[in-house]
Amino acid sequence: MDTIYGNIQGLKSSYIKQLQRLYEQRQPGDRLITSEFAQRLAAISTEIHQPVCIYINRRGQVIRVAVGTPSKTQIPPQDLPRHSAGRLSGIRCVATQLKSHVPDAAALTAMVRQRLDALVMLGLTGSGTERRGGGATGYVKEAYLAHLIPEKEMPWSVSTPLSLDNLTEQDFDDLVHEWETDLAESGFGTLGVEEIESSEDKVLLVGLMTEDMSQQRFEEGLKELARLVESAKGTVLETVIQKRSRPHPQTVIGQGKVEEISLLAHQLGANLIVFDRDISASQVRNLEAEIGISVVDRTEVILDIFAQRAQSQAGKLQVELAQLEYMLPRLRGRGQAMSRLGAGIGTRGPGETKLETERRAIGRRIAQLQQEVNQLQAHRTRLRQQRQQQEVPSIALVGYTNAGKSTLLNVLTHAEVYTADQLFATLDPTTRKLVITDPQTQERRSIVLTDTVGFIHELPPPLMDAFRATLEEVTEADALLHVVDLSDPAWASHISSVMDVLAEMPAMPGSALIVFNKIDGVDSDNLALAQQEYPQAVFISATQRLGLDTLRQRLVQLIDEVVSSPAVTHK
Repeated sequence: MDTIYGNIQGLKSSYIKQLQRLYEQRQPGDRLITSEFAQRLAAISTEIHQPVCIYINRRGQVIRVAVGTPSKTQIPPQDLPRHSAGRLSGIRCVATQLKSHVPDAAALTAMVRQRLDALVMLGLTGSGTERRGGGATGYVKEAYLAHLIPEKEMPWSVSTPLSLDNLTEQDFDDLVHEWETDLAESGFGTLGVEEIESSEDKVLLVGLMTEDMSQQRFEEGLKELARLVESAKGTVLETVIQKRSRPHPQTVIGQGKVEEISLLAHQLGANLIVFDRDISASQVRNLEAEIGISVVDRTEVILDIFAQRAQSQAGKLQVELAQLEYMLPRLRGRGQAMSRLGAGIGTRGPGETKLETERRAIGRRIAQLQQEVNQLQAHRTRLRQQRQQQEVPSIALVGYTNAGKSTLLNVLTHAEVYTADQLFATLDPTTRKLVITDPQTQERRSIVLTDTVGFIHELPPPLMDAFRATLEEVTEADALLHVVDLSDPAWASHISSVMDVLAEMPAMPGSALIVFNKIDGVDSDNLALAQQEYPQAVFISATQRLGLDTLRQRLVQLIDEVVSSPAVTHK
């Protein structure tokens, strides 16, 4: 059965059948459209009180019938034909509009993004209250013809209002040949095709500042989001900002800003839009329908980084669990098929929809992964018990992502953990023994140090749940070593974010030592400020090996305080 795309909710079955019959109406190859077909579209569009879009290939075959505007009925990028430089897609769109007007920027941007041969907008007159032969009527008042031109800022040309006769008399073959020649000679390239084939994410960031946010926190959040995108191997092309009292319930940002982003994404060649906040599935669906390219939020970027960085089997299963728990409530909004479903007999119930099948498949996989995480949790508990039986005190390294925890562990214990100047460089906890000689008694003291996954502002709940086996290394430690990147201008808010995450964990160690790292990249004023605010902290540079002797002495003192405290029993 021929599919009708777009907004068909509430349409009578008789209207659906009328729309399906449009697939049978083949158009002449050398004409944009026939008068008869245009008037038929006008009549159907008037009856259902909605615009209709018809996509036709160069052989005159109707390949897509949709209810809605050109911007909301776009052909997905993966379904568009691929052509060489200077070539158009070989598809034209004929669309009706209930009130005749020049095509808006959203429709024209959709034309450019799909690299359509042409966009024909049929302005209608007439209404369902008028009757002719017992049926509602509508006819074409005037038409507009739009096509691509080799200009970066406004890459389209729109005709003056045309009569239906003028439109249908145009030689379409000659027009397309002329347009493609202009594009090829100008070196206009393969815009659209390049975006589809490129493996690199070229990103447009979108920041929304609401009345409950400070300017500083908003700017820090955008900078961090840019670093997250870069850590996920994407390239940030530009950042778009809007200020609103609260997010728009349907599209997060206002309609005018959505159209601005759609046009800017085309001009810059972006293939991904990233929002600086979590957005709902319905908002994602609405934005993707308007803009025509993929939209993700901050949590999805973090999950993508985790998926790239997970090396161990334990890390991979925790990342998969986090991704599935994030995806499950968003299935209906996405409307996307799962890449893996339970295949074979018995996976689908009678009359069960594909969406329900996907939910059940994900639910089964989540249950399986949770069982494996529980087994991982039990295994790590046994390892901790073995260390505790040997009465070796343990210290967990915690801190904001990229604070230098893994580098410090390497310097102190020669652990050879992977390090890089990027967010979430390491995910898997690493435990190493550190032997320190007490300078007063010359006694050799053993301490177990455990590197943990870095924290971030508003750590996504799916990650908190999936990485509970890893985060238990924090809750079971005798003390904490809170590592802070003093060279980051937002170090104060980073401390607050880490403390917020720790506050949500049960049975936290009572003793903690703050270590300010990367002091070699800090000016004297910032260093003095931190020393004044945190007089008990230790100031080091792990890479330059500055202050490490002092840190070792303070670690011994920290453990002595824990062991001698009557309020704390050794775990």
